[in-house]
Amino acid sequence: MIVCSNCKHDNMAGSMFCAECGAQLIGKDNLTTQTITTGQVGGTPTVEKNDQYQSFDGGDAWGSLHLLDTGQVLPLSSRNEFTLGRISEGQPIMPDVDLSPYQAYAGGVSRLHAVLKRDAGRVVLMDLGSANGTYVNGKRMQPNAEQTVNHGDIVALGKLKIQILIKNS
Repeated sequence: MIVCSNCKHDNMAGSMFCAECGAQLIGKDNLTTQTITTGQVGGTPTVEKNDQYQSFDGGDAWGSLHLLDTGQVLPLSSRNEFTLGRISEGQPIMPDVDLSPYQAYAGGVSRLHAVLKRDAGRVVLMDLGSANGTYVNGKRMQPNAEQTVNHGDIVALGKLKIQILIKNS
């Protein structure tokens, strides 16, 4: 067990972030930088929320994953179910969507983190018992329990934030 220095919560071995308060458990010395435009100097930077969700052109895809940190959009093919995670050397079972190129390890994404599937006209997400949890719009999901997600929802696999984009049928 790893004890969080912030809230003293006991976390599973291998966790990178506290399940209770979200504090980083390993490598707290990492430097995080942010770009501030000239208009923001001297004032408080603001984050603008856009109610118009990004559209996508995924051909036969029924949905896409918009990686918020990089702005990249990963279209989901016509299949109905995808495992999300990262690839690790010697791993016997691979995720359908490999998030390794998008700093998944640093973001606390498990090898097999979650499942996203289309089921009877709805899209559901299920955490596969990941070490650092899955969050939908800031609320932590229970492991192995399905939750419906909608177009524009923000899903966090650990600290990796993804916007769900669902094509209108």
